[in-house]
Amino acid sequence: MSKNGGVNQPGSDLFDAFADTALRWPERVAVDSPESTLSYRQLALSVSRLAAALGDRPGPVAVSAEHAPETVVALLGVLAAGGTYVPLDPAFPLERQRRMAAAARCTALVGAAGQAAALGLAHVEPVSELALKGGKLPAAVAVDPEDPAYLLFTSGSTGQPKPVLTPRRAVSAAVGSLRGLFGVGPADRVLQFASLNWDTCFEEILPALTSGARLVFEPEAHSASFPRLLRAVERRGVTVLDLPTAFWHELVLHLAEDGPDAELPSCLRLVVIGGEAADPARLADWSRLADSARIRLLNTYGCTETTLITHAVDLLGPDTPEPGRPWDAAERAPIGRALPHVEELVTAEGELLIGGPALASGYPGLPETTAERFVERAGRRWFRTGDRVSRAPDGVLAHRGRIDHEVKIRGIRVDPAEVETALGTHPRVGLAAVTATTLAGRTALVAYVVPRPRGDGEAPPAAEELLRHLRELLPDHLVPSRLTVVPDLARTTGGKIDRAASHRLYGSTSTAVLS
Repeated sequence: MSKNGGVNQPGSDLFDAFADTALRWPERVAVDSPESTLSYRQLALSVSRLAAALGDRPGPVAVSAEHAPETVVALLGVLAAGGTYVPLDPAFPLERQRRMAAAARCTALVGAAGQAAALGLAHVEPVSELALKGGKLPAAVAVDPEDPAYLLFTSGSTGQPKPVLTPRRAVSAAVGSLRGLFGVGPADRVLQFASLNWDTCFEEILPALTSGARLVFEPEAHSASFPRLLRAVERRGVTVLDLPTAFWHELVLHLAEDGPDAELPSCLRLVVIGGEAADPARLADWSRLADSARIRLLNTYGCTETTLITHAVDLLGPDTPEPGRPWDAAERAPIGRALPHVEELVTAEGELLIGGPALASGYPGLPETTAERFVERAGRRWFRTGDRVSRAPDGVLAHRGRIDHEVKIRGIRVDPAEVETALGTHPRVGLAAVTATTLAGRTALVAYVVPRPRGDGEAPPAAEELLRHLRELLPDHLVPSRLTVVPDLARTTGGKIDRAASHRLYGSTSTAVLS
């Protein structure tokens, strides 16, 4: 166990850092929601109570991933028990939840009894009595650095959600670097904004709760109203915001409407963005805001398979050489330098490979896919990111596109082939091509569908019917924003479907229907 107030020592476990933090600041507020506050001691007691209910080494444990303090208790409780945290968003289609739970081999769910019953899992009551008093803090289960910490799912070309298993040593290494990168400490209040179904939420939760900071839950942050969000940030004294780049783009547009006199919350000191490229025009808008020079704007890069953030760079604010300089709208934003725990390699083709202690174990049950993406070079293990990069003279990396067809939607990596496979399960779909484009300033999926031939003169399926079919199978971020029924798809000279050419051919058609 580390003895320096929550800073991991080499080889120490993430949960040790949390336990040390709870011992050092037991009465400090750890989790703050409109309904209640939870001190570090109360949080540790709640975590221990749930760990006892789960039993030692419970294996993969499904958790209902909702924006609530109970989800944080569940995450830490599973780790304390030596289990594997598997978040399941209750808003996902039920069949997808079943496939995810089965792929993860979950036998129990912490959360709503109805969700557990629908998935055929044993139900474990979430810890909701947060105002605990007294009690002893039992020790966590002894664990190995290679023991799994969590299992998440990314988009896969087979049409099935692709599991990624992350060991405890990877999370411990990444979170140790992130505390230093963010400069987070006891005076900070970190907003819990990201979906608790995606790994971005760990960037908010784990650095905060291993450094004595306060994790803030605020419903107004999810109200779809920027004025309400900004007022809530000011009212709750939030100092750190971690936002998807696409969401930040829209926030900047909102602020830009008020001109350079637009006020940012006075308490805010750090804004972290990531998930896709930052728009230079929005960076220029942000740099013109009156308070932008005092707020760190940190651009980040990382993959689920490399555990949270691997590269980062301050784009604007006090940690840049020229804190008040305006951003040139023609200047592309870099993705940054490797963090201390990260090893990097750029191949002759320009592909970025990541090595070091934060690599995931692989894709359980998918040995061929694991071998394809996790490769050995010079006796070292690397993850092939699929991202092309170039290096500036100062060592900072810039993104130069993908070597495959994957795209980022709302900051989440998506393989269009998964959507095409789902479309192909409709009995009236013959062929489908899915690609990404920009709609209303956001990266969005668009689909082009060729109906299955029918001999009875029946009309082709309507776009609305096909979108309803997809919503029954896929989460919202995988449902195309626009779907068009077309007579045929463009093909390459080798006869393969050409997604980009199909989009160029039909992208302006008037038959498109927004989902």
